[in-house]
Amino acid sequence: MKLVFFNRFFHPDTSATSQIVSDLAFELARAGRDVHVVTSRVPDRGAPTEAIHDLTVHRVADATTGPHGLARRAVAYLDYLLGARRSAMQYLSAGDTVILMTDPPMLAASIAPLARKRGAKVIVWLQDLFPEVAKEYGIPGVGGPGGALLRRMRDRSLSSADAVVAIGDEMAARVRALDCMEPHRLHVIHNWADGRAIAPMNAAGSPLRRAWALEGKFVVAYSGNLGRVHEFGTLLDAAARLRSHADIQFVVIGRGPRLAEVEARVDRERLGNVRFEPHQDRALLSESLGLADVHLSILRPEFEGLVQPSKLYGIMAAGRPAIFVGRVTGETARILAETSSGLSVATGDGAGLAAAILRLRDDPPERLAMGSRARTAFEVRYDMPVAMAKWASLLAA
Repeated sequence: MKLVFFNRFFHPDTSATSQIVSDLAFELARAGRDVHVVTSRVPDRGAPTEAIHDLTVHRVADATTGPHGLARRAVAYLDYLLGARRSAMQYLSAGDTVILMTDPPMLAASIAPLARKRGAKVIVWLQDLFPEVAKEYGIPGVGGPGGALLRRMRDRSLSSADAVVAIGDEMAARVRALDCMEPHRLHVIHNWADGRAIAPMNAAGSPLRRAWALEGKFVVAYSGNLGRVHEFGTLLDAAARLRSHADIQFVVIGRGPRLAEVEARVDRERLGNVRFEPHQDRALLSESLGLADVHLSILRPEFEGLVQPSKLYGIMAAGRPAIFVGRVTGETARILAETSSGLSVATGDGAGLAAAILRLRDDPPERLAMGSRARTAFEVRYDMPVAMAKWASLLAA
């Protein structure tokens, strides 16, 4: 009996969902399961089917790369959905288990009925809630009758699934509120970081600190995607308030659709205490996370429960405190409060963020204690083996 994952991206792609599904698929293959992945083609891999690390990858569509608008993205979604449906009809059989992610949107609504007709079990693995997240993005056509139709289709796919996995408690609460499925079929399994690859290190000894000339600085880092669910006005307001503190340096590491906008404001306001560095390969993640004294996690309040940022788990793995900017009663804020591993400030409170940064700079013992508590909580809650055990239990059931 096969386990068949459907997601638009997979190894060697470095996007967030690709890394998560790759981790799980490779782990299950190492455990002896017959694992298949239906995903997109990548430029340096021409074969439609290939074996990678004991599993089989079926590449059915061309992936979008580089900047692209809604029209091009919609074409890419449709291309993948058509290829995924062909694969479902070709490869699925009775007794298989299908794990459907949420890239592209409505993937479960398209593939789940085919899978069930062929006698396969279906797990829907929610990385976000669509179309609600698209409505908050402001994408045309998802707020009226079209959005209502998409929600009904999505709800049917959840109600017919054998199990639904949400990646956070607030997301699970949103799913329960839909009242479209029996509560016992809803499971919460947080995404994770790899505690073997990301380990606490002395910030002063970081090779990247030397390479980026950050010795002697108190480094406040934002590392990861600069996406539409993030808000950077609060960060930049705090940077403006702290520009007279020569020892404080903000470092933005990553890429994303909002990067140019943030760079433009930094240039316009001449914020010399903010610098930008490119996305770092996963192999360098421990070093890039370890160079900071404190990290920022950001989520626009309207996206609470629609997505769940996973970057916090890497920060905790690195043994660093975090300051969350968003809804101070949201899930990330609760995690930091429960584990005493960081602080939270409301979106728009640049003065509060500046004060939180100064507090952590001026209290090294508490800052280090927060980082130590973060790593301890990570090992119990969010390390990769913890998530793998939960997935193994779910699949066995």
